[in-house]
Amino acid sequence: MARVAIVIVTYNSGSEIGGCLDALASVADLEIVVVDNASMDGTRDQVAQRGVGLIANAYNAGFAGAVNQGVLATSAPMILLLNPDAHYVSGLEQLIEVFNDPSAGAAGGVLTGPDGLPQAGFMARNLPSATALILEVLGVHRLWPGNPVNWHYRCKGISQLTAISSPIPVEQPAGAFLMFPRAAWRQVGGFDERFWPIWFEDVDFCARLKLAGRRVWLVPTAFANHKGAHSIDTLPSSARQRFWYGSLLEYAAKFYTPLEFRVVCFAVFAGSALRALGGLPRHGWSIWSVFGPVCSLAISRFLGKKSGGPEIFNGLNGASGSNGDA
Repeated sequence: MARVAIVIVTYNSGSEIGGCLDALASVADLEIVVVDNASMDGTRDQVAQRGVGLIANAYNAGFAGAVNQGVLATSAPMILLLNPDAHYVSGLEQLIEVFNDPSAGAAGGVLTGPDGLPQAGFMARNLPSATALILEVLGVHRLWPGNPVNWHYRCKGISQLTAISSPIPVEQPAGAFLMFPRAAWRQVGGFDERFWPIWFEDVDFCARLKLAGRRVWLVPTAFANHKGAHSIDTLPSSARQRFWYGSLLEYAAKFYTPLEFRVVCFAVFAGSALRALGGLPRHGWSIWSVFGPVCSLAISRFLGKKSGGPEIFNGLNGASGSNGDA
């Protein structure tokens, strides 16, 4: 039995999946499966050319659903979740060593961007507080990135990684390069498929690991090169906004108090309305097609409507065209 199963979720990833799989070709003792969410490009051909296991979904199962499919289709005790645009470089052994501690629930590595620099603020974060998400949706983090809430949320204190060799405790490494034991995945019930199709499913997974008493780490000696958002950029702006805010509200509903959740809903409504007003001079009333549905979603969640899964986005063009590699 292989020690590690690599699970890669794809959607229209033909330009990236070949390089991702080629980077793994020389690594021994791996079980690799690609779960494809109904790609319409050459993704599946690229996988077939390399003789790698493929689950070819006829529909978009969402990122969380596809991850669960991949885990169930493999048998190795350790799972490495890897985005198709995250090309493995080194450090697999160091990731595995973290789990000599039976309390370890997940470990991420360093993601470097096209510029060769660590993707600080993305590759590891603390779990978002209600305040962090409120400031996020109101645009405060963008206008004042150095504020203490954002500094804590995005782990801005992690610096000089080249001088560190030991794992660093964090709360949420990026799902683009994330290892976890199959036992931990089972313990928390897998990835929550209500986060459809993308965003916050890895945050939710790490939050539930923490609640289960598991520890999460960043391994500064494990590396992958990460392009980022190669499929997301193909979605219409309206789809991106609704998916992101929908998943954000789903996370807030799960982990915050009722009062905190309603404040987050109000902040989503206010922030989206302000963005729509700000976009009027450039885009005209068409901007409302982007932010109006988000305002409606925030109101419905504020009033107590339950959501989760693709049904809340029925009728949205492009809803089947996404994956989890944000």
